[in-house]
Amino acid sequence: MEMGFRWYGADEDVVKLQDIRQIPGAKQVVGALFDVPVGEVWPLAKIKALKSQIEAAGLKFTIVESVNIHDDIKIGLPTRDHYIENYQQTIRNLAQVGVKTICYNFMPIFDWIRTDLHFELADGSKTLAFQERYTAEDPQALIHQIQSGDNGFSLPGWEPERLAKVQQLFKAYADVDAERLAANLKYFLDAILPVCEECHVQMALHPDDPPMPLFGLPRIFKNAADMRAIVAMNPSLANGFAICTGSLGENPANDIPAIIREFVVQGRVPFVHARNIKFTGNGRDFREAAHLSSEGSLDMYAIMKALHDTGFDGVIRPDHGRDIWGETGRPGYGLYDRALGLTYLNGLWEAIAKS
Repeated sequence: MEMGFRWYGADEDVVKLQDIRQIPGAKQVVGALFDVPVGEVWPLAKIKALKSQIEAAGLKFTIVESVNIHDDIKIGLPTRDHYIENYQQTIRNLAQVGVKTICYNFMPIFDWIRTDLHFELADGSKTLAFQERYTAEDPQALIHQIQSGDNGFSLPGWEPERLAKVQQLFKAYADVDAERLAANLKYFLDAILPVCEECHVQMALHPDDPPMPLFGLPRIFKNAADMRAIVAMNPSLANGFAICTGSLGENPANDIPAIIREFVVQGRVPFVHARNIKFTGNGRDFREAAHLSSEGSLDMYAIMKALHDTGFDGVIRPDHGRDIWGETGRPGYGLYDRALGLTYLNGLWEAIAKS
């Protein structure tokens, strides 16, 4: 197991590589090229430059999050083959520099949904929160809420140029139900997994966040049953998952340790996002919490023990953190609380290993 830390690049992140290097136990930078339009080939020269930058700071770069999927692929339009060919070439280019894992998602329109980016807690810290009642309204109201709280950063899946055409996107997805979206995922996997096998790269599909249909849009990675269905689409071991404890944990019916124990032993989990959430007592409403078990609704000890017991040897990173100690930056991705989370996860791992 190696600890990673997500980084948005020198131009898009207030966190510096040297900051990450100083977090005890941080070995990997989970990065990406955020200036390449979705669907275009990631240029090899740019990938090499990113790798050199990370390695010059004394860190590793073997995992990418995310190579996003063009909407034409998710919708199943005739143009999808062009974008799949581009994706195949991106896989080859990433493999050339030693990338072993590619995290991606297959969520329509929105990569993730929160209804408040600056929910204030009793201690004065601020965090991300979700209240389901706000998703019963016109999505344009939520878009305004997100844009007004983004602190000037372009948030993945909520880029201004994408949101400007959100009504057209909803029309394009009008006939895409869960069955059709699943068929389009299978089509995509059948096309790219032979390239992954050739290049020794494993795909890591991220769960839906939150794991339920919203705004009439289907979700197809919500629980263990969905994961089994995705494995059945294509049995290649390159068809893997990123287990996000927070995303899956947003449905209280999901047993995260059991999911880990089922799929890690299959060799299908190269990447884990570890975060805690706190249910707020109103149905599926929740807020992000500090990583400690006592701060949220998830048992982080049981999660880390399941990973240890199953011999997890991939990359794990602390996921969303609160804004603490006066820090203002990309919502959910400040330095301080995520660094505390990484240290806590490392402490759990050491204690489990020595027990």
